[in-house]
Amino acid sequence: MGAPSGTSDRVSAADVQELVSALAADSMEGRATGRPGSMRAARLIAERFARYGVKAAGDSGYVQRVPMVATVGRNGRPAVALAPSFAALDTVAAGRRLVGGNVLAILEGSDPVLRDSAILVGAHYDHLGIGAPVDGDSIFNGADDDASGTAAVMLVARALASGPRPKRTIVFGAFTGEEVGLVGTRWYIRNPAVPLARTVADFEIEMIGRPDSLAGGAGKAWLTGYDRSTMGERLAAAGIPLVADPRPAQNFFQRSDNIAFAYLGIPAHTISTFNLHGDYHTVNDEADRLDYAHMARVVESTIRAVRLLADGAAPQWKPGQKPEAPAGMRERLGIP
Repeated sequence: MGAPSGTSDRVSAADVQELVSALAADSMEGRATGRPGSMRAARLIAERFARYGVKAAGDSGYVQRVPMVATVGRNGRPAVALAPSFAALDTVAAGRRLVGGNVLAILEGSDPVLRDSAILVGAHYDHLGIGAPVDGDSIFNGADDDASGTAAVMLVARALASGPRPKRTIVFGAFTGEEVGLVGTRWYIRNPAVPLARTVADFEIEMIGRPDSLAGGAGKAWLTGYDRSTMGERLAAAGIPLVADPRPAQNFFQRSDNIAFAYLGIPAHTISTFNLHGDYHTVNDEADRLDYAHMARVVESTIRAVRLLADGAAPQWKPGQKPEAPAGMRERLGIP
């Protein structure tokens, strides 16, 4: 089991509310991928990582720049594409080049052997930006999706940096572009902070802003793909208040950044408490609608979960349960 929790692992509702409110503020303009509001959010996340004492792991301090291009999707709406390289981006008209990036930090492990392997703890910080006004509000603030998970990643970093050092190395990632095709995660896979061959698990945090009665209510969560690997059962057996995804028909396992890592063979799952509330992907996903006492308990459980993953046996796929990437995704991820 992981190190016993101490005062460094305690999280208050106010801690979570401060971070979510900042990320979901109107000044962030909905954190649309490649837009100025997104980079304001990236700077906020980087500043917190620095304050909490985790090392920068990007190519520009904490920021890992991602080459992106503004395009038009099949539906005729603006879209974002990942450029193959920065050299290729230079060939694109200046007006179509987008500025954005992942925010990466690293906490080196304490064990002389296990520190060569890593756990990736991540969330996407992007959202939908600005759209057509609804009752005078045009900003998609994305408080639950996914300022909530991004705040959790920062608070996990704070706890692990200030408490007993985990045995394995921890990479903390706030990824851009999840909403537009896992753009930031696909770039990270090509340019990881720790080689993917040494990344033994990916633990994503997505939409933990409200209790889900099907998970057991306040303070309890569910894990996507629970039955696919040994991760969920191990965490639950250790007392983490975590159950299997109660809505498998929604295919949440395939709908977050974790799926890209899972296709590469890394046991990768997402913790969530999304209860299918009606504010999803609307201008009503506001910070004042979240349950911060609930979120604080989930973040504390997440800290414990990451410690267990970092200090114990690496999770393994169960026989026949590792997902296989469809042909199009294999090409996008560079899988032979």
